[in-house]
Amino acid sequence: MFVRSTLDRARNERGFAYPSPLVMLSVVAVAMAGIAFVATRDQPETERQITPAAAPPSTPSETPTVTPEPEKKPAKPKVQRAKVYVEVYNNTGIQGLAGRVSQRATDIGWQVVGSDNWVGTIPANTVYFPPRLKAAGRQLALDLGIRRVQPAVGSMKLDRLTIVLTGEL
Repeated sequence: MFVRSTLDRARNERGFAYPSPLVMLSVVAVAMAGIAFVATRDQPETERQITPAAAPPSTPSETPTVTPEPEKKPAKPKVQRAKVYVEVYNNTGIQGLAGRVSQRATDIGWQVVGSDNWVGTIPANTVYFPPRLKAAGRQLALDLGIRRVQPAVGSMKLDRLTIVLTGEL
């Protein structure tokens, strides 16, 4: 009887030890990092630099020269800022950055429809555009002084421009 009760007690004393909260938090953090990695990986980025189209100032010459007038090209339609949706995301620890840039874009005439925080790795302040809004994306970048303009990726909405901020403008 003694042998049997000792075996029963040994069997009943086995159980599952719950991991400490630190171990559980670490497991959750590793899982979230894995999900973020899978969600943010994409094709290699192609860098594009946008520069203003301002001509350097010319110096006056002593003798006036007559140059033939170049043929006028049909003017490209101007971007109608008020008709283009814009979302602004903060990818920094700077509190209120997306709100300040949203207000600045609104003051210029863009239709900002949202701002929030961004989770992921972005190398620089960037304007992302869907294919049909490429010209608007370049104009927005010029308006705000953002040098990096890229096609929209991942789960970005294709009816608006997306700004991801990695620092002050």
